[in-house]
Amino acid sequence: MTHVLPDPQSDLAALRQVPYMGVIYVVAEAVKLGFRNGHPDWCNLGQGQPEIGEMRGAPKRIMEVHLEAADHAYGPLEGTPELRETIAVHMNRLYRGRKKPYTARNIAVAQGGRLALTRAMAALGSVAVGHQLPDYTAYEDMFNTHLARLAPVAIRTREKDGFRLTAEQLEREVEDRDLGAVVISNPCNPTGNVIEGAELARMVALARDRRVTLLMDEFYSHFIYTADGKPADGPVSAAYHVEDPDRDPVLIFDGLTKSFRYPGWRIGWVAGPSAMVESMARTASAIDGGPSRIAQRAALQALEPWRADQETRALRDVFCEKRNLMVKRLKAMGMRFAAEPRGTFYCWASLDRLPAPFNDATTFFRKALEKKVMTVPGEYFDVNPGKYRRNVSPYKNWMRFSFGPQLENVKTGLDRLEEMLRGKVGKGKKRR
Repeated sequence: MTHVLPDPQSDLAALRQVPYMGVIYVVAEAVKLGFRNGHPDWCNLGQGQPEIGEMRGAPKRIMEVHLEAADHAYGPLEGTPELRETIAVHMNRLYRGRKKPYTARNIAVAQGGRLALTRAMAALGSVAVGHQLPDYTAYEDMFNTHLARLAPVAIRTREKDGFRLTAEQLEREVEDRDLGAVVISNPCNPTGNVIEGAELARMVALARDRRVTLLMDEFYSHFIYTADGKPADGPVSAAYHVEDPDRDPVLIFDGLTKSFRYPGWRIGWVAGPSAMVESMARTASAIDGGPSRIAQRAALQALEPWRADQETRALRDVFCEKRNLMVKRLKAMGMRFAAEPRGTFYCWASLDRLPAPFNDATTFFRKALEKKVMTVPGEYFDVNPGKYRRNVSPYKNWMRFSFGPQLENVKTGLDRLEEMLRGKVGKGKKRR
């Protein structure tokens, strides 16, 4: 066998070239033009985190944490018993009613949602894994690490269905493609679609009856809006429909990153059958070594029932207002929706009716950067592990816009996009 030696002149030497993915690429390109987090001149409508400051109706931000002596030591791979129990109580209070409850044994904590999902990918056996399209960009990297063992199978949703994955479509794919597992973000990043009610119950039943492992990424579970643009009464979760937390092969991923607006704490968790949760926790010994005790200590405060409920109610009120504003403004600019967002803090809009060259998402992205506005081209969400699919992405005219920033910043970003599309160079009159 012939071995290719690293080029001694290469800066990378033995390392491989690792490309930026999705939102990270957007940020990297903006940095070249002077962007930094918190820069007052920039509008990040590509933002993947919610606003993190004080917010109307929400409790005061947690700014201090009291440590115990044991917090200076390594913690358990699956998280501290105290936080695992607190998360189980939190889930039971929201979703279980009189059904069999989750216990601490059904919970494992990780240093963020991506890491919790990475552990799950590492724990999966040699199976075909379905994933909906479009969906969260980071899934591609997670799959790429395990292509020797996992066989990713794309389940492409259709524009005529509002890019919504249906239970009927999932059942057909499981049957025809012999899927052993399926990963789905719900609410969906980037489309803002929500699978709920009877449709979600049918998917959970499919997992239970066919023994298909359902990995439900529910990090946006509290960003829920009604069809007529009002804050919903509460969150959406597959946990409502699980019959037995220790038997149903349903893994639910959530955390403090989005719905509690503490992304920098990097606290995520998975809930599911104890044997599956334990297997995933074991992968942490080689991947990450377990979550920070300091962040876990702070998380106990965030999940106090009164605080959690006040935070998530305020979240729906404030973000629904921003959602309605962005939908209205993007439509007025000539963009269209296959379906208006029912969840997340994203708008998934088509540029195909805009005049050239703005009807191409990559060009739109570049032109918007010149106005100090960040957006995310739709093709980044065309998850394609191994890059085996060679055709042009069907999302090249689609764009994800974020209403994650504060309202005034969102307004400014929309003003600049409107000016860009009108061909104005200077500062036009602000539209409010």
